[in-house]
Amino acid sequence: MNIQQKAHPWHGISAGDNPPNIVTAFIEIVPSDTVKYEIDKVSGYLMIDRPQKFSSTVPTLYGFIPQTYCAEEVAEFAEQKSGKTVAKGDGDPLDICVLSERTVTHGNIILQAIPIGGFRLLDKGEADDKIIAVMKGDEFYRQWNDVSDCPESYINRLKHYFLTYKNLPGEPSTCEITNVYGREEAHEVIRRAQRDYQNHYGSSPWVKRRATDTDIDLV
Repeated sequence: MNIQQKAHPWHGISAGDNPPNIVTAFIEIVPSDTVKYEIDKVSGYLMIDRPQKFSSTVPTLYGFIPQTYCAEEVAEFAEQKSGKTVAKGDGDPLDICVLSERTVTHGNIILQAIPIGGFRLLDKGEADDKIIAVMKGDEFYRQWNDVSDCPESYINRLKHYFLTYKNLPGEPSTCEITNVYGREEAHEVIRRAQRDYQNHYGSSPWVKRRATDTDIDLV
């Protein structure tokens, strides 16, 4: 019997054929989700992290870039660019927000995305960058080549979500956004996250397969 094993979304799928210009994104949650899903790092399955608090819903498709990791290289760059002390990376794959005109109804999918910028979020002093990208082939958002093309109100909506979605009323925020940056800086963050991954997981036993060869739906 020929049994095909699903590739691990973090370790078993490449970051794309042409990163950082075009990357693969594994989508964990979509704007209609009322709970926050995230990947279980051991099994590769989606798990429920927590219900979304209050009315907070993620404004975009949200997930991570496979075979990336936020550790020393990402933290060093965050400290250099922010002028703040950054203890370390947050120890997770590099997060990505993907803009699309079309409604995507569920996560646990992969897609191709074009990074146009990002913002530098520090959570308790740890680097937790969020890459902003547009879905490859999207008829509307493909007009945006850099984060400077985005309306300020759109960026503010993203920033508000990530600054508040963990908070309870009256609690001080543990997060701050120090910089919003453009495409070229986003490319450097991605490259550093790829190097961090190689430094920490380069000898991973997971078989690396092309995104188009996996059992996960391809958008």
